[in-house]
Amino acid sequence: MDPEIVTVETTVGRGEGLFVTFEGGEGAGKTTQITRLADWLRGRGYDLVSTREPGGTQGADAIRTLVLSGAAETLGTETEALLFAAARLDHIELVIRPALLRGAIVLCDRFHDSTRVYQGLAAGADAEFLRIVEDAVLEDIRPSLTILLDLPAAMGLARASARRGRDGVVDRFEREALERHEARRQGFLAIARAEPHRFVVIDAQQDADTVASSIMNAVSQRLQASSDMSVPTIA
Repeated sequence: MDPEIVTVETTVGRGEGLFVTFEGGEGAGKTTQITRLADWLRGRGYDLVSTREPGGTQGADAIRTLVLSGAAETLGTETEALLFAAARLDHIELVIRPALLRGAIVLCDRFHDSTRVYQGLAAGADAEFLRIVEDAVLEDIRPSLTILLDLPAAMGLARASARRGRDGVVDRFEREALERHEARRQGFLAIARAEPHRFVVIDAQQDADTVASSIMNAVSQRLQASSDMSVPTIA
C-alpha cells in the first residue's frame, strides 16, 4: 500500500524539471521500482517521463542491441564507452532535455554513473578519457537525484536468473564473472560516497514495498527542495 500523502506547496522556477536516475547491479530491482514510482507520481498529476539507458530513442536502442549482444566487446572498453556516449547524446537531445525544459520529472534507468562503473572503475578505461567524454555529452544535463539500489552481487545475479527463466537470453554484462559484478557494486558505492549530495543508497535486500517507500520519501524530499511543484511527502 502507498503511504499517506500530504501535499506541500513549494516554489520552483518555471521550466525546471527534476531528473532522477536509478543505478545498481543486475537484479537490483530498478525496473520494478521505477514503474512503481512512475505510477505513484502520475497518480498525483505530475508530468512524468520514464526512460532507460542505453536506449530511449530509435538510434540509442540500436546501439543497445549492438552492445548487449556482445558484438562490440572485441572493440575494447573505451570504444564501448564511446558507443554508450553516442546513445546518451541522442537520448539527452531527443528525450531528456525537452522533458526537463517543459518542467517534467524524468526517471531514467541507468545514466552516466553506469559508464563510470561498467567501463571505468570495474573495467579499467582511462578515467580522464571518460571524464572528457562525459563532460562533452552531458553539458548541463546532470541528475538532481540518483537512487542506488544496493545488494550483494551474488543475490542480484540469482534474482536476474530467476526473472529471466531457463530459456532467457543472458546479455553481455550478465554473463561476466561474479567478481566483476561485485567490483561494479563497490564502484557504485564509491561514487555514492564521493557525491552524497546527489545519491541516496537504498538496501535492495529489503522487501519491494519497503524499498518503494524509501524511494518515494527520497523523491518527495528532493521535490520539496526544488521549485514550482506541488510536492507529495510521506507522512
